Amino acid sequence: MKTLQDFSPSHEYFVGLDSDGCVFDSMEIKHKECFTPMFIKHWRLQAASKYARRAWEFANLYSKTRGMNRFPVCVRSLRLVSEWPEAAARGIDVPDLGPLQAFIDSEFPPSNAGLEAYRKQSPHPLLDLTMDWSLAVNVLVKDIVFGVPPFPRVVDTLNRIVSNADLVVVSGTPAEALQREWDENAIAHYPQVIAGQELGKKTEHLRAMAGGDRYAPDKRLMIGDAPGDRKAAEATGCLFYPVNPGHEEQSWERLNSEALERFFGGSFAGAYQAQLIAEFEALLPERPPWAC
Repeated sequence: MKTLQDFSPSHEYFVGLDSDGCVFDSMEIKHKECFTPMFIKHWRLQAASKYARRAWEFANLYSKTRGMNRFPVCVRSLRLVSEWPEAAARGIDVPDLGPLQAFIDSEFPPSNAGLEAYRKQSPHPLLDLTMDWSLAVNVLVKDIVFGVPPFPRVVDTLNRIVSNADLVVVSGTPAEALQREWDENAIAHYPQVIAGQELGKKTEHLRAMAGGDRYAPDKRLMIGDAPGDRKAAEATGCLFYPVNPGHEEQSWERLNSEALERFFGGSFAGAYQAQLIAEFEALLPERPPWAC
């Protein structure tokens, strides 16, 4: 965390920015082509693969747990499968997830490095399985996910942001993937810090860099596409601008043409932000359609 705590402001405004699904249209390809196949393979869900696929995609793309760190969302997805009667009827065997939940609840970073350190302290076969799955996902992401540009208007908006604010990437993605994607698109020079899962949770990123008296409460903003981004913003006293899933282009257009002017002009908080959040929340349900 020293990397984040040593962050030095150079503007009176602060903007935190998520990456996957927010700057880049990478959520669909990562989850459908990388995470889901390895979820089915390593957790031995082949007999109920169509249910496992729907559960993973709902948890990660189309519900209120969109954008959650891979380890807790893996637990959620496995529980969705195990609670689905049609999936359970296929004879799948979801193991006791207690050891994985204990890691998630620990003080270790929610990353492969954090899991490796934790399982040395508390070894368990389930943690070995989790590590194998997580590493396999990273291999596929590196092999498959490339050539994904930022959404339209992102670069124009970044230029507007950095002329007035300190910009940092606040993400739950591994740092190697983040750096590769931002470098590939020649935009890595915009943020002052690119913080991935190795540096802790998003709340910890924001608290370390934007917390305290470094910035006035109405001069710090988090931009994200997931409820976890909103929660991290609220927990650290930041304003929140949503990039709406399925409406990303329109969201970036509104940010560039309207919302940033309100943020820098002091009229973002209150009714305007509440309207944006209500619109965002309506897009992501809590319960899966098969359980309604």
